[in-house]
Amino acid sequence: MKRYLGIIFICILVIAASATAVRSAETTAPQKTELLWPNGAPGAKGNDDVDKPSLTICLPSKETATGTAVVICPGGGYGHLSMDREGQQIADWLNSIGVAGFILKYRHGGNGYRHPAPLQDAQRAMRIVRSRAKEWDIDPERIGIMGFSAGGHLASSAGTHFQNNYYDAKDAIDKKSCRPDFMILLYPVITMDDSFTHSGSKRGLLGENPDKELVENLSNEKQVTPETPPTFLVHSNEDKAVPVENSIYFYLALRKAGVPAEMHIYLKGSHGSAIEKKFGLISTWPERCADWMKVRGLLDKKDN
Repeated sequence: MKRYLGIIFICILVIAASATAVRSAETTAPQKTELLWPNGAPGAKGNDDVDKPSLTICLPSKETATGTAVVICPGGGYGHLSMDREGQQIADWLNSIGVAGFILKYRHGGNGYRHPAPLQDAQRAMRIVRSRAKEWDIDPERIGIMGFSAGGHLASSAGTHFQNNYYDAKDAIDKKSCRPDFMILLYPVITMDDSFTHSGSKRGLLGENPDKELVENLSNEKQVTPETPPTFLVHSNEDKAVPVENSIYFYLALRKAGVPAEMHIYLKGSHGSAIEKKFGLISTWPERCADWMKVRGLLDKKDN
């Protein structure tokens, strides 16, 4: 008799889990990927997948949605993209706190694309999300950008170079602002100056022996103004790939310009830790980030 009762109990648990999964599927929008430029990106070198930057749209459930959105720029030294660990896993976390995530597959040096192609893609991504805010139930004034490592350089470029158009307008989407409303930068490459840059990212973005003026222009700690978006920074003191000075100097520039900023420098933690618990306490940054977003009202429900 006890055995049969056990079997019945297990069946009930399976049915309950299935019902929960069905409810989740009903309330969470399915993911889909869309090209940034359906008719071809500016400066495209061909018609292969690597020539077609895109956005993967990851929306939270309607019940939890706050109306805040984030364009996610995975890292990879401007030579490849960490689309899972610094893309999909991050979008899943954002969705869990009611934030829409848009994973950007941008062009990079690994496929023969140098500056300004990555920034063109980031600007277009910001404009697409803002132009379709109503469709995705997003507040057009609560759209941020997030970047990891070299993706942090791209995100910080979007936040410090938004006043410049890096491609010719092609449609009504390009009439929208590409300025992020906030930035979240994880162990970011900030500077192109040799003193503390990441040489691989610099080479991937600018090639060998870049023009000194371009190096200066894309050293984003030197491009901060009072209009630069509020920023959340995370880095590790023992990061051997991207020196912590990248975040420190950017934070100091933000502070000097009067831009609200919060920075967390962990004693331990290797570069590229993303959100994985195996890297220790640095993996608690999502909690700190969520707190920062709460303080800024980014996790409040959007007014309809």
